[in-house]
Amino acid sequence: MTTWPVHGRITGPIVMIGFGSIGKGMLPLIERHFEFDKNRFTVIDPVDTDRSMLDVRGITLVKEALTVENYREILTPLLTEGGGQGFCVNVSVDTSSRAIMELCREIGALYIDTVAEPWVGFYQNKSADPAERTNYMLRENILEARRQSPGGTTAVSCCGANPGMVSWFVKQALLNVAKDLGLEVGVPATREEWARLMSRVGVKGIHIAERDTQRAEKPKPMGVFVNTWSVEGFVAEGLQPAELGWGTHETWMPENARTHDKGCGAAIYLLQPGANTRVRTWCPTPGPQYGFLVTHNEAISIADYFTVREGDKVAYRPTCHYAYHPANDAVLSLHEMFGNAGNVQETSHILTEDEIMDGCDELGVLLYGHGKNAYWYGSQLSIEEARKLAPYQNATGLQVTSAVLAGMVWALENPNAGIVEADDVDFRRCLEVQMPYLGPVKGYYTDWTPLDDRPGFFPEDIDTSDPWQFRNILVR
Repeated sequence: MTTWPVHGRITGPIVMIGFGSIGKGMLPLIERHFEFDKNRFTVIDPVDTDRSMLDVRGITLVKEALTVENYREILTPLLTEGGGQGFCVNVSVDTSSRAIMELCREIGALYIDTVAEPWVGFYQNKSADPAERTNYMLRENILEARRQSPGGTTAVSCCGANPGMVSWFVKQALLNVAKDLGLEVGVPATREEWARLMSRVGVKGIHIAERDTQRAEKPKPMGVFVNTWSVEGFVAEGLQPAELGWGTHETWMPENARTHDKGCGAAIYLLQPGANTRVRTWCPTPGPQYGFLVTHNEAISIADYFTVREGDKVAYRPTCHYAYHPANDAVLSLHEMFGNAGNVQETSHILTEDEIMDGCDELGVLLYGHGKNAYWYGSQLSIEEARKLAPYQNATGLQVTSAVLAGMVWALENPNAGIVEADDVDFRRCLEVQMPYLGPVKGYYTDWTPLDDRPGFFPEDIDTSDPWQFRNILVR
């Protein structure tokens, strides 16, 4: 694309919290697609390694770590200076999403983030009850803020690639399957209508099924955690308990599974870290593969969104979880980390677009258990195409930053929607904005099930009557 559309005007200041791989990737997208006052664009990060990228653009860097003691003092003047409506783009770690979101709504600034993040220390708190360390509880904390203060200035919670974009993929995939099954359906207008459609189509569950095949010219050295996106973010979520939205079709639960005694009730968690928990899944290029059941917000929000209730009873809910095969260097990094008692390597490295030799990030949703067995729908973005589309990011990063862009556009067009999740926003509008950055976006049917391609050498405790039981998906 030679001429990029300008999607709107940000009338007030822009404050971007975090300048890691996603923050750097956001820069060209914000510059391309919005009109704004560059003199009122500020980046906040405790590290100034990439200050030159900002200096050349005339963008201010505040070298600070936001804390519970200073965030109001730092953010309030930056987001209100000079009038207009400010926009806070939070792509950081160790900053409380709820606290910053609530401040933005107090002062009338728009807000977006990619994860429901806590203050520093949350993930490393070994004295905390496992339930309190889950994304379920982090999400419930955001939902509590919405209940306490409904409506008002828009704050978009958890709007990256996943969580975020994948919620829009689920809706499009559901419509595709319904059509291919011969069902005459329109586009649902409410959450309840979407949930009833998924129940009618017969979807038992959803994998956020991803395969990252990007590889660098130089192999990973020992003692270095290598990844294609934030190492800090991946390690944090990987050490949290494995979590999944828990469907009504499930007849078995792992012995180390636990339920929650408060909140929406849509999910369970396992007493083991997600990045050390394997599941069977399927992606178009590799076919059957193992993935890690790393906890993600969308596993809970999607299961919750598509729940059919009859009074106080849950009549239908799909199982939903992440099934992530990261880049090979990241897999090796995880093995090394868990082999060392879960202590992360002292050195970390994020592969840049210049270091990656080839590969793609195949990220989509696998809707399974319906009349056509299973359907994967998603983005197959290669590093080669990512380089052509936007600077400062690999294929993984561009899937995230383009989703943040789409969420920003929606927020500008709907500035008084209150606190929303990606499941709540207009999926068609967001995909319209994002599609130019996603490479091929395609759907694939498969007759594969978790009962296929098993080793077969040893007795297994599986359920042959229903291939799509979590009992068959979890690698034990």
